[in-house]
Amino acid sequence: MSVSTTIRIARTGGPEVLERFEAETGEPGPGQARVRQEAVGVNYIDVYHRTGHYPLPLPSGIGVEGAGIVEAVGPGVTDIAAGDRVAYAGGPPGSYAAERLIPADRLVRLPDGLAAETAAAAIFQGLTVEYLIRRTCAVQPGDTVLFHAAAGGVGLIACQWLKHLGAVVIGTVGTDEKAALARAHGCDHAIVYTREDVAQAVRDITGGRGVPVVYDSVGRDTFAASLDCLRPRGLLVSFGSASGPVPPLDLDLLRAKGSLYVTRPTIATYVAARDELETAAGDLFRLLLDGTIKVTIGSRYALADAAQAHRDLEARRTTGALILTP
Repeated sequence: MSVSTTIRIARTGGPEVLERFEAETGEPGPGQARVRQEAVGVNYIDVYHRTGHYPLPLPSGIGVEGAGIVEAVGPGVTDIAAGDRVAYAGGPPGSYAAERLIPADRLVRLPDGLAAETAAAAIFQGLTVEYLIRRTCAVQPGDTVLFHAAAGGVGLIACQWLKHLGAVVIGTVGTDEKAALARAHGCDHAIVYTREDVAQAVRDITGGRGVPVVYDSVGRDTFAASLDCLRPRGLLVSFGSASGPVPPLDLDLLRAKGSLYVTRPTIATYVAARDELETAAGDLFRLLLDGTIKVTIGSRYALADAAQAHRDLEARRTTGALILTP
């Protein structure tokens, strides 16, 4: 029986509720695989789980992204075998662990040449970008789009993928240093929101027209300005709430601002079907392997230092992806 270091939460709250345990992993049951993890990604959804913004039954593991080696599979598993290099994004929380059990149908094989650390840094954020810009709103060549938090992990992947599609990318960032980073990854226009009026800057860039789509993971602090950045019949894709939940929306406001659309998608819906997960992951892996998308790992932490990773993420002190090393 394997004993693994794992981080769990027994209550919601600040980073201090992340507790380290040594626990037996157990053998995989029907449909499961046991994965020895080589790298674990840290994402803002982990903060939502920790704080209770997205409630979990407690006590619970935490973390939704990782990469490693399959050590064993349970009855009925045919697509994945022991020894396979795999990664995942989603499934039951519990990636903050040296070893874990996970439903095998959430695992995708890693192609030769793609490192586990790169996969763990990219798969959750990369699959998020894929569903946002290819399926929630299929961005076309020549489209001008606004992407908030352009220097974050999701934002940097989005900038590169959007440029690959031929889009003009406007991004918001908090500092000049983050503006330079976003530009280096394909952002055409970086708006420093701490000193610029975002909606006015977007209007200036677009000749007063606004953009057809805004991608907003910030939430409360940016929602109103995001609506003001849209052209008539534009779409606001609200996919996170880093600054807090979006307040209740008066639907008549959408009429008054030009017959606007708002959607609140989640990655779980877009990769629930196995074939969609494999297709999306395959598209992402190809772009990683050919260099179209380069992943920036901004910070690395030991698994035991997960609480500090959360502090840094919430304080917006980070750029790029955050990795835990089991």
